[in-house]
Order: sequence, then structure tokens, then C-alpha cells
Amino acid sequence: MIGRSLSRAVAQMGDPRFRSVLLKGVGLAVALLALFYAGFVTLMGWITPEVVTIPFFGEVRWIDDLVSWGSIILMLGLSVFLMVPVASAMTGLFLEDVAAAVEDRYYPNQPPPGRIPYAEAFRDTLSFLGLLIVANLLALVLYLVFAPLAPFIFWGLNGFLLGREYFTIAAMRRVGRRGAQEMRKRHFLTVWVAGILMAVPLTIPLVNLLVPILGAAVFTHLFHALRASRAV
Repeated sequence: MIGRSLSRAVAQMGDPRFRSVLLKGVGLAVALLALFYAGFVTLMGWITPEVVTIPFFGEVRWIDDLVSWGSIILMLGLSVFLMVPVASAMTGLFLEDVAAAVEDRYYPNQPPPGRIPYAEAFRDTLSFLGLLIVANLLALVLYLVFAPLAPFIFWGLNGFLLGREYFTIAAMRRVGRRGAQEMRKRHFLTVWVAGILMAVPLTIPLVNLLVPILGAAVFTHLFHALRASRAV
């Protein structure tokens, strides 16, 4: 069931609607990081004096230039680490479009789904991003203590979180939030294993930007497969 869902999702990755979601997510992430950088530089400019008097050296006028260049280097370094989670969060706002594209192609006879309000989707996206970051920060202790097992800990933890999030998004459109939670608990192991398959590409640069789209597609297929098997 998981293999079939994954193969179908990969086969559809060239779908124009998938590309549109990716471009919107990455574009918003770049804009958000640029806005954050501009605000950070402006703030540092306000709090850094143009002239600093240092004993034995006298007046120093290059402190603000040093802070400006330092902030550029700092933000470039942070962007490397922040780009993926921020892009994933922004892409998460449009994952319903991915699910709709999957259903249009593979499940055309389904009735129209319920639409998740953007305010609710935005709240869920921020909540998931915060949980993802906090959980991985706390897991750093385990990564250090059990260094040889760190990749497996990373995949297991993030697989659980990704499976939980993407299955909920896919199922909510059809059975509501409560129904999605009940299905997720009933098929906990299946959802977790599928989530681990989504967590593995997170360690591959550039490919990790595709994880939200691939995850939404895989779990849309998985939801329909699990619901069909239960009906049978």
C-alpha cells in the first residue's frame, strides 16, 4: 500500500500544479527571509553607534560597518539552515492544491472535498513548524549521546511528525479533523512508516524542498487506500 502510494506520487511530480505549489512556497520563503534580514539590519543600524570611543585607541568609526558585514554573513549562514523549514512551512499553505491534483487524476469520481480555511491552514502550518523545530532541538541530546544511531533517531522522530501532519491534511478534507485523528490512530504504524520514507529525503539538499509536496501526494493516496480497505 505504501509502495504504491509512493510510486504514484513520484510519477506525478512533474504535474504543473505541483510545480506551482513548489514555486509559491519557495518564493514566499525567500521573501520572508529577505524581510527578516532587512528588519534585522535596520535594527542593528539603530542600536549601533556611528562612533565609539575606546580607551587608548580613541574614536572608532568602523563599528557600524563591521556590524553590517557581520549581519550579512550571519544571515547567509542562517539561511542555509532556515531555508528548508521555512520553505516547507510556506509550501504547507498550499498542500490542499497538491491533494486536489492527486484526486483529479486518480480519484475523479470522489465528491467535492471540504475546503480548509486559509486561517486554519496557516495556524496548523505554524504549529507544525514550531513542533518540528523544538522536537529536533530537544533530540540533539539523543544525537550526541547515541551518535551512531543519530540518523535512525532523526528519521524515526521526523517520520512520526511528518506522517502525523501530512496524513491529517489529506484526511481532513474528506472526514474532518476528528475523523482524521481517529484514522491516524487506527493506522498508526502505517502512517509512521510512510512518514519515515518522507523523512529520509530531508537529509538530501534541494531534494528536501520537494518533501512537503511529495508527502501531501503520498498521504492522499494512502488515505484513499486505507479508507477503501476498511470499507472492504
